[in-house]
Amino acid sequence: MKYIKLLRPKHWAKNTFLLIPLFFAGEIFKPEKLLELLLAFMAFSITASSIYIINDYQDIEADRKHPEKCKRPLASGEISKPAALLLFALCILAGAGLGYWVGLKFLFVLGIYFVMNLLYCFGLKHISILDIIILAIGFVLRVKAGGIAGNIAMSEWLMVMIFLLALFMAIAKRRDDVLIKIQSGQEMRKAAKGYNLDYLNVILSLVSAVIIVCYLMYTMAPETQVRFHTYRLYYTTLFVIGGLLRYLQITYVENNTGSPTKILYKDRFIQLTILLWVLSFYVLIYWPTNKVFFE
Repeated sequence: MKYIKLLRPKHWAKNTFLLIPLFFAGEIFKPEKLLELLLAFMAFSITASSIYIINDYQDIEADRKHPEKCKRPLASGEISKPAALLLFALCILAGAGLGYWVGLKFLFVLGIYFVMNLLYCFGLKHISILDIIILAIGFVLRVKAGGIAGNIAMSEWLMVMIFLLALFMAIAKRRDDVLIKIQSGQEMRKAAKGYNLDYLNVILSLVSAVIIVCYLMYTMAPETQVRFHTYRLYYTTLFVIGGLLRYLQITYVENNTGSPTKILYKDRFIQLTILLWVLSFYVLIYWPTNKVFFE
């Protein structure tokens, strides 16, 4: 159980971003592509787990000072350093093997993700602004890898949207770190020295506004309407705005944005907006095929 905890399987939910290209291409029900995406998902998840292990290894002392992270297997002493490094090596081999099975181009993107995050663990995470940009790029690489695995061309609009959304969540997470510093006096991250509440509040509001504008432009862009054979995609903006407002409420009112994954698993409002957004896109893209229902 402690080794599974070290792998952080709950965070594998982030890798569902690999399915986004397949869903938007209207090919989510093609078994052969789903099987390829499943292998890609496992490759990314195992590789991500190797990064979590080395990150926890590097942050043992800092995590012991954190109210939540002190419970992690390495910080709490449940797992020894040599055992963690062995598991790290096994994850790299397994992730690379699965990535090679999916394809060399996919393996190349997976390699970029791994190297970027390894550099993040060994120092880049201490550079403010760069740390949140790297986290956001990680999600873009997931979507790019999903497009490669499914042999699907990606829209530039969608890539920009994914980057902005991931940046939004990373900023909210850093805000939580600053709040912990204010409350406990403990410096959770070296990068936190480059942030304060006023600055994070401004850029969080700025990015959320840009997300809404970009999403509206994406749904109403001529190429998007041609691709999906409908001009009604802007209806789905309602759920995007609802989800963002709820996330901002959690951030500003509840001061509880330490883990976006935890919010995804626990917050019913966020879950409902995501479900309705997916359903609305499903109806517009997959059913009915002749669009008579909407005329």
